[in-house]
Amino acid sequence: MKKILYLFIYIALAVSCIGKNQSTEDVIVVSIAPIKPIVEAIVGDDFKVEVLVPAGASPESFEPTPKQFITLNKAKLVLGTGLLDFEQQLLKRVHDQSKVIDLSHGIITISGSCSHTHHGKHCHHGVDPHIWCSPKSLKVMAKNAHTAIVAAMPDSLQYTEAYNALNEQIAALDNEVAELASRASLPYFIIYHPALTYLARDYGLEQVSIENDGKEASAKRIAQIISAARADGIKSVFYQSEFPESSVQVICEDIGANAVEINPLDEDIFTNIREIARLITE
Repeated sequence: MKKILYLFIYIALAVSCIGKNQSTEDVIVVSIAPIKPIVEAIVGDDFKVEVLVPAGASPESFEPTPKQFITLNKAKLVLGTGLLDFEQQLLKRVHDQSKVIDLSHGIITISGSCSHTHHGKHCHHGVDPHIWCSPKSLKVMAKNAHTAIVAAMPDSLQYTEAYNALNEQIAALDNEVAELASRASLPYFIIYHPALTYLARDYGLEQVSIENDGKEASAKRIAQIISAARADGIKSVFYQSEFPESSVQVICEDIGANAVEINPLDEDIFTNIREIARLITE
């Protein structure tokens, strides 16, 4: 009799544990790591926030696992930039589209990967997705996240209090970046892939990119960039961590500048934006 009783207890505990492990209704999914701290700041410990694109991976080549597909469909909310190619292909496959939130709503997006040099303007079609790199855009993204979270859980007043604190934090970051930009030694910076377009636009800086839409600049344009950089005393050329340092090494040698790695997809968005702003305005 005791053995039967123990067996029933074991089965009951096992079923309980399985149920807890399989429940993903207490999960909010975000597409990329920089969105995670924004959502966590609002919901606190009420939800687990999972990131689709893992650290070190590129959104451009990301492929979700079968487990991630299951999590997407069971999650409470799914928040993305609404602009990354993989989001547009993947998130439309979520069964309940009402829980898929586009955080770019209200942001004036930039058409193409634009780069301005002293010798003309070069633009390509499409929309630059790197909205999270600018505090001004980040403020709009946070507002959109809060609106979606409150709509899904209208009885949770603490989310608005948490959002207000987050909004103040973003405003402080906005002021810091604006101050750095106002004291920039040069009005432009050089980067391999144009990932800081919104940061440059919102704070009166100029982004000169070596690569646009996956295409290398022409030899003539590279020569123009090098010539202007030498004359202006450019000391750094930036490249993202998903690209090799060799992508800018030759140009750096010709300019006499250092290759500086940045990671716009870093999860610590506040520290990262602050550091990137400092680097590009030195």
